[in-house]
Amino acid sequence: MSKVNLAITGCMGRMGQQLIKSSKADKNIKLTTLTENRLIKKKILGIKVNLNDDKAFKNVDLIIDFTVPECTFEILKIASKLKKRLVIGTTGFTQKEENLIKKFSKKIPILKAGNMSLGVNLLMYLTEITSKSLNDNYLSKIFEMHHKHKKDYPSGTALMLGKGIADGKGKNLYNLIGKKFLNKKSFPYGKKINFNSIRKGEIIGEHEVKFSSGKEIITLNHEAFDRALYADGALTAAKWLMNKKPGLYSMRDMLNFS
Repeated sequence: MSKVNLAITGCMGRMGQQLIKSSKADKNIKLTTLTENRLIKKKILGIKVNLNDDKAFKNVDLIIDFTVPECTFEILKIASKLKKRLVIGTTGFTQKEENLIKKFSKKIPILKAGNMSLGVNLLMYLTEITSKSLNDNYLSKIFEMHHKHKKDYPSGTALMLGKGIADGKGKNLYNLIGKKFLNKKSFPYGKKINFNSIRKGEIIGEHEVKFSSGKEIITLNHEAFDRALYADGALTAAKWLMNKKPGLYSMRDMLNFS
């Protein structure tokens, strides 16, 4: 395949820095543009850090965005105008914002995932199968742990797993979201899905889904040790998206889970 001319937004952030490192090692990627939402007077790998505007993205094939929702929508408007493909790893969107992203995907190919890890997307698939297989006597809850710098909670991955539970029951996630706890040592099951988020240290990411009937507990979990996991997944998604028509895609589409 020909090289993908890639733009990375939020290039000074943790994921931005990891994406730069991982893209440098990928022979099918040509790092073309780096941006931030503030003026940065420096070059990275000989590339000037630009602000997010039409000029910055003019000569790229695809943009990878791991930022915050406000910045993502700034990028979405530019990408839509310039007809550029977009991989979104940003989390913390509201239901209204999720619907807006769907509208943008009618004009350009977008792959959006709360987590780019193969293992996590397999976990979501298994969560859906488990939820579908269990009757309503089984209550569920989701636990997640991330570094102290992460602002949103529950994590995008936790919400992905919640969607797996909801899809298994043929229901809408937003109708099943229960209580959202932060930094609790323990938290209860509920008729809706309760979430507990821990923020401490420099933890990359841990996620756990539990189903309980009161007589037994079924646990599904995943632990990440290296942030490169997510960057590698995003770059794989970028290459896959190059051959797609406008639409909203997920890692599940890319991995071809039935």
